[in-house]
Amino acid sequence: MTVTLRPAAPDDLMAVGALHQRSRIAAYSAFLPPDALAKPTPEAMGEYWVQRWTWEREDHRMTLAVRDGTLSGFTYLGPAGDDEPEAGLLCAIHLDPAERGHGVGRALMVDALAGMRARGWCRAVLWVLRDNAHARRFYERGGWRPTGLERDETIGTARTSQLRYARPL
Repeated sequence: MTVTLRPAAPDDLMAVGALHQRSRIAAYSAFLPPDALAKPTPEAMGEYWVQRWTWEREDHRMTLAVRDGTLSGFTYLGPAGDDEPEAGLLCAIHLDPAERGHGVGRALMVDALAGMRARGWCRAVLWVLRDNAHARRFYERGGWRPTGLERDETIGTARTSQLRYARPL
């Protein structure tokens, strides 16, 4: 059972949304209340990705991990912004909960970092939830380090703290 990485296509985005929602529930339920994760629905997450892809597909890249014809995970990356023109932003990396610990996340991360280098960026950045210890360990094992920047965002009904991580490419 080999995992294949491939670029996303428009007809993949509803499945991406459903996986994104499953991933969020599995990853965040240990520290966010159930009502914060009840919405958006998988369908609404799919529509979110359809809309986002419509506006960002020229300068962002979504890569899918597929095992036996089934979506296993995805990454989404793009420019970090005008204040960091030399950096790429890992906007999202999500796995189907059944794929955790099977190397899919690592394969997606290696591919994302290579994609950032290919675009000429010399640094990669991301935001991670402060309370997501599993994700933070994953990033730190991959050479990412906290930068000291923090921000607050809302997930559903819950206010969350996020930490900025970075690594050289």
